[in-house]
Amino acid sequence: MAKKKAVSLSDGEVPTQIKNPELVRERRRHIIDSTVQLFIEHGYHKTTTRMIAKAANFSIGSLYEYVSSKEDLLYLVCKTIHEEVQDAVEDALAANTREKEQLAEVIRKYFTVCDKMADHILLMYQVTQFLPDKWKERVLVNELGITNIFVETLAGMSGKNNFPELDEKIVNLVGHNISVLGQMWAFRRWHVKKQFTLDEYISIQTDFILGLLF
Repeated sequence: MAKKKAVSLSDGEVPTQIKNPELVRERRRHIIDSTVQLFIEHGYHKTTTRMIAKAANFSIGSLYEYVSSKEDLLYLVCKTIHEEVQDAVEDALAANTREKEQLAEVIRKYFTVCDKMADHILLMYQVTQFLPDKWKERVLVNELGITNIFVETLAGMSGKNNFPELDEKIVNLVGHNISVLGQMWAFRRWHVKKQFTLDEYISIQTDFILGLLF
């Protein structure tokens, strides 16, 4: 039997033998969510593809139809975080509200994603060093892409209605602040959750971020 040829569903990313994009996204997300806990519990190097297949309820052969290596999975974890943030911010910006209220909603949605995907975010920073250079570079691009979502959001709001006019340096700095403060909930939740609920954390950090602008 001829071996199936791997195909790429998008520009230069992880190839797959499956040609149905929706099925690939669904199955890969299931594999990713199953793998995150394995990497955290056992470490990246001690986690085998056989362990990953078992956790995801796949055969080894079926697993390789969607990913070809552990490195692929690490890259897909990072890509998934970026996509979740993008969707959350787009949803917040769709609300028919003033810019200040929209920004507060963007922050709330993003921090909620950081809570939901805290293990994914923690893993991303712990193991990116083990990626091949080509994937490491793309992870860094994705990471900056998350920050750029906030930078572009702020730039689009600048000077509109009662929103202050912001120069490029401030837009960039505040964009990075939003990105890092959301991720801090993931990194430091072992301590911060002892003192604050997620809603309290979001409220305090939102007031801090808005205080930089108003």
